[in-house]
Amino acid sequence: MLRAIQEIEPFVGDTPLRKMKVPGVNLFAKLEYNNFSGSIKDRAALNILANAARSGELHEGSFVVESSSGNFAVALMSICNLLGLKFIAVIDPNINSAYEELLRISCEVVKVTELDHTGGYLLNRIRKVKEICASDTNAYWPNQYSNPQNYLSYYNGLGKEICASFEQLDYLFIAVSSCGTITGTSKRIKEQFPHIKVIAVDVEGSVIFSNEPAKRFVSGIGASKVPDILKEAHVDDVIHVSHLELIQGCRELLSEQSVFAGASSGACYYAVKNHFKAASGSENALFICPDKGYPYLNTIYNDQWVSEMTPTFNNLKIALPVS
Repeated sequence: MLRAIQEIEPFVGDTPLRKMKVPGVNLFAKLEYNNFSGSIKDRAALNILANAARSGELHEGSFVVESSSGNFAVALMSICNLLGLKFIAVIDPNINSAYEELLRISCEVVKVTELDHTGGYLLNRIRKVKEICASDTNAYWPNQYSNPQNYLSYYNGLGKEICASFEQLDYLFIAVSSCGTITGTSKRIKEQFPHIKVIAVDVEGSVIFSNEPAKRFVSGIGASKVPDILKEAHVDDVIHVSHLELIQGCRELLSEQSVFAGASSGACYYAVKNHFKAASGSENALFICPDKGYPYLNTIYNDQWVSEMTPTFNNLKIALPVS
């Protein structure tokens, strides 16, 4: 198993860094969709499974089960297939249809359809994972929301790569969900650039930095619980975006920069442009592009879906925290 993991490692990390053309700031994007299975989650999935294999928690008779809104499940599925391990993905109705179709082709899928008290599905997904683990001692749960190997993958990987790429970095924008990326990357970045401003980007309805939970309509950003690993993060500010602002960011990122990326990328791009709209242009800023836009073709990039959902978005009536 460890030999197979070593064969995958060259295809995870060392992703491209691209300069963006945005007035008011020297902006760069880290294109994480160039990883093995197409997203930033490959870093955490590979690191968690590798460490579990080395410790003996994961062995030839094991199977892996995890709750995911999409990218982490696809990453685990891809790696588990190469390792010869069974994988069970616990998903919910908010998952992109493309991700669900892909998962059903290659692994077992359990779909949770009952909303929890926050208006989301995450807590019930986790409850289902715990039920599966309790019923079979061969189950291994990566537990991305609490496992320190999640954020350590970004501390030792993404954070290290960013530090090696810049002599000066003033701002770092990262969208949040399981919070592994912002936790590990912020810890590493602050060591080299202690004065950098790390800005978390979240979506309305998420409870990570807010006490106003509500239904969210896109996957990959936000959460219905505060991840345990977030306490290790170094966050200087939080910017909340609405669903419509997130959609605008995705579309402008494509039309202005020719970067076809997912919800988290669009949220960050919107946040960056809004933050620096009156700036001088002398500071260096970086944002992370976790995945491609293909899974969002039926939602964020679909004019009909956006038109039909706009009244719902406008009626959410969530008081976004002041950034």
